[in-house]
Amino acid sequence: MTDTKNVDATKLHGPEHVRVYEETDGEVGHDWRNDSDILILTTTGRKSGEERKNALIYGMHGDSPVIVASKGGNPQHPGWYVNLRENPEVQVQIYGDKFAARARDATPEERPELWKQMTGHWPPYDEYQEKTDREIPVVILERAA
Repeated sequence: MTDTKNVDATKLHGPEHVRVYEETDGEVGHDWRNDSDILILTTTGRKSGEERKNALIYGMHGDSPVIVASKGGNPQHPGWYVNLRENPEVQVQIYGDKFAARARDATPEERPELWKQMTGHWPPYDEYQEKTDREIPVVILERAA
């Protein structure tokens, strides 16, 4: 385990964020920029079949984490989202809690409230939506039974 006591979590990004989060069970890396919270999402690569891990901002909808497939407003969906559409069975880690989940897009009825909630966690989501013609998906991660 790498010494993570002096890591500035706000500077973490990508694979380094995942690594530090996993090594510390989220003690370093869960609390991120602008008071946002981070989970680790593990999907299965649609072409490779390999595990793909991403550190993502989340909120909660009841007992289910909610994430946003923004990719900064890019016209294409993020790879993790394309992967979970192919295989919605995912793994989630929040702090030391690791669990299986099934990913699904928010319904048209759920989306407005969840979008508003998620822009409260990360206001730039509204800017990202303005930058792209695609509707940015809001994804609910329902804990497996």
